[in-house]
Amino acid sequence: MTPSRTVRHTAPVVALSLLLVGCGAEVVPQTDAPAPVTVARCGEEISYQRPQRAVAYEAGSADKLFSLGLTDAVRGYVMPPANPPVEESPWAAEYAQVELLSRDLLNRELVVDAGADLVVAGWRSGFSDQRGITPEILDGLGIQSFMHTETCYNYPNFPEHLPPFEALYTDLDRLGRIFGVEERASAYIAELQGRVAAVRQQAPRLDPPPSVFLYDSGTDRPFTAASQVPPNQIIEFAGARNIFADLSARWTDVGWEAVVQAQPEIIVILDYQDQPAEEKIAFLKAHPALQSLPAIRHNRFHILDYNEAISGPRIVDGAERFVEYMHSFRR
Repeated sequence: MTPSRTVRHTAPVVALSLLLVGCGAEVVPQTDAPAPVTVARCGEEISYQRPQRAVAYEAGSADKLFSLGLTDAVRGYVMPPANPPVEESPWAAEYAQVELLSRDLLNRELVVDAGADLVVAGWRSGFSDQRGITPEILDGLGIQSFMHTETCYNYPNFPEHLPPFEALYTDLDRLGRIFGVEERASAYIAELQGRVAAVRQQAPRLDPPPSVFLYDSGTDRPFTAASQVPPNQIIEFAGARNIFADLSARWTDVGWEAVVQAQPEIIVILDYQDQPAEEKIAFLKAHPALQSLPAIRHNRFHILDYNEAISGPRIVDGAERFVEYMHSFRR
């Protein structure tokens, strides 16, 4: 990957013009299109034309666009089975105005068929070498792409590394510039920062901070949150400590032995649509190796919604809910 590269995106306009000519439509040249803006994308400086047909993968991407008032510029969204129903979203009305393009994983054919001029997704969460849909491939097709800054931690050569909440603010700022709504983005970022500051102020000051294990999934080996994903900061901001905060990774698997050794006082359960929290709690309570954990013995579980754990505005909701839970914690 080159350190700095400017990509010009004209193919969708040309293809659309040819299609309209073939259909007998009259093509009117766009003479008043906004000037391109240059914005970083995982370490590369990319020239973006103002999008009008964005495709969003998962709720984190769509929420970022909807929260900035960009519903009219969203062509549709792709929502795989893990995501909770969009009707439960703070932006349910906005979801209702755009098309659900697929309930499967993001793929190149879907994006091309939708006539997308921008795809918003994460690295390894939407974009994938294995499935043949990467920013570079889309660049070659003349389709713009935007990668969540948080996921750049896993991108080749680790080009950008920001704490998860700072990465969210960075994404909103960059999307605001791409879509020409900079003031709206700045105001919303300030609102979210104010809410996070309030969480940190409200957090109980316990010494030592309560230890927390986040359980995502897995039976032979648990899948959990390390230092580079939002739940790590959610736990920290609320006055507790992630037992795997020292792992320099995003989502990762660990051994049950490490969980037992850490003796977590609280277990946060990540609630998927297709893997309900109640089933995960029942599994943990029945696991023979975990019976000594304070969290199990005292029935201390907190449920974190899937969309409160992935890069998107709802991670602030997750922090607010967890600090409320922390005020009920007693050793």
